[in-house]
Amino acid sequence: MQRTNPRISSYSIRLCLLLTLAAAGSATAAPPDFSGIWTWYAASGQPAFGRPAVDLPFTETARKKVEDYRALVAKDGDNPGGWCLGTGMLGSMLGSGGYPMEIVQRPEQITIIYEAHQELRRIYIGAGRFPEADLFPDRNGYSEGHWEGDILVVKTTHLKEQVDQTYAHGAGAEIIERYRLAQAEDGKPILEAEMTMTDPEFYTRPVTSLKRWSPVPGGRLLSYECNEPAWEAHIEDLRKAAGR
Repeated sequence: MQRTNPRISSYSIRLCLLLTLAAAGSATAAPPDFSGIWTWYAASGQPAFGRPAVDLPFTETARKKVEDYRALVAKDGDNPGGWCLGTGMLGSMLGSGGYPMEIVQRPEQITIIYEAHQELRRIYIGAGRFPEADLFPDRNGYSEGHWEGDILVVKTTHLKEQVDQTYAHGAGAEIIERYRLAQAEDGKPILEAEMTMTDPEFYTRPVTSLKRWSPVPGGRLLSYECNEPAWEAHIEDLRKAAGR
């Protein structure tokens, strides 16, 4: 009977254990933490986000809806923000009026608060967290996320049709965002998100864009009460009417 060299056998066992532990550690490695305050990042001479093409690839149906809306508001220049309404996706993610945002990260949920209009997005980690019957159309939609290594992949659905923003879209649009921590060309740390929106009703092909943010260590969001001045003016009018 052939005997096994005990040294070789012991070495093989230890090697297997090390490889198993390494694989387990890799599989359970914590994802990066995006928590904190972030503001627009722009390299010198570049826009802070990927601006859309002058002529987005609208379908004829979508182009007609967008043109009709723009003609409707052209006289007074009305927009959602002027009526204290947040932009909704995609505008909240790509623009948000140039205001910063705060990310609060937990294992089961990532919350994004945009300073403009205190607009709020909740990204639920894992699929099927809620029954389909409990999901309703919303300007920011319903977002589920999962991790692919150090990249957060977010899928947003259940949107409302919106023709009142740059990236107009239908209710059936699907938006995929891929967030990751990166380093800009100037060496500064950034949060970067690649966006792809698919909407056959509104676009003849998927629409893409890129957005980058810089960290604001020690920063905080300020209150954004769009209706507060109107309320204060209303109270002042009541006092005047009452002779006080």
